[in-house]
Amino acid sequence: MKKFVQAAFDALLFSNVFMALCAVAQGLVTFHIVGAKPVYPVLALLFASTLGLYNFCILIIRPKQPQNSPYKRVRWFFKHHHLMVTITIAALLSLIPLFFLLATSSKILLIGLAALSFGYGLPLFANKGRKSGLRNVPGLKAILITLVWTLSCVLLPIFEAQDTTHAYIPAGSTWIILAKRFLFIAALTVPFDIRDLFQDRIAGLKTIPVAFGEKKAYLFCQFLLAGHILLLLLLRNYRITSDFYALTAVAILTGWLIFKSTWKRNEYYYFFYLDGVLILQYVALVLFKLA
Repeated sequence: MKKFVQAAFDALLFSNVFMALCAVAQGLVTFHIVGAKPVYPVLALLFASTLGLYNFCILIIRPKQPQNSPYKRVRWFFKHHHLMVTITIAALLSLIPLFFLLATSSKILLIGLAALSFGYGLPLFANKGRKSGLRNVPGLKAILITLVWTLSCVLLPIFEAQDTTHAYIPAGSTWIILAKRFLFIAALTVPFDIRDLFQDRIAGLKTIPVAFGEKKAYLFCQFLLAGHILLLLLLRNYRITSDFYALTAVAILTGWLIFKSTWKRNEYYYFFYLDGVLILQYVALVLFKLA
């Protein structure tokens, strides 16, 4: 029984299904914040695009001997290579009908996000005599990940809420929500760079930990989360509702998890606990509202 549970847990995490559920949860957070009913094609698109693109990026940077990789995620992924290729193709193909269910503004946004996402991983640019993606541009790796996640999980639900449910969302509130989510997600990307510190140095990637060191990178995360909480206060209705307390509690927990996430932690800590706070945000909003 224990082996079955472990195998199922590994499949959930290392197939990127859990990551795709995180994207769905972040979309639900946005719908909750703006007071709109969820638009299910948007949630389906967030799930399929995250699953497809994360798997695609892993497939195109396959190491020569994945079975010897220091990362359990890589070993698991390529052990189930044919299954993951099938899932990736199915996820990416499902985006076609979902794309045509969206409003024009959402379609334009998705085209831009798709260009950024594929440019992140595909070796399209010359870098010191070898081909590389946008992720290899100094300082751009974390920014690109954060930007794509923020725009897709905030703007896409807002555009569809306005088009489908005719919800009124002031431009000022949209900008604050974008900035707040950007800071929160940015704080989560840095620990993964800290974990990959030595590999990124060898590969020549100029991430925050590589440029400034591990300790300063941890402090930078806390600074980002402090800015996130400060922006929560700028939304006046959060002062008297449960939403502010829910999101603040998750931000404080996230700060603690980041503080505890040294490079010695195993992959489950990063892919379940740290990524899991993206789901926890929505769970906390629902629970605090019921309390």
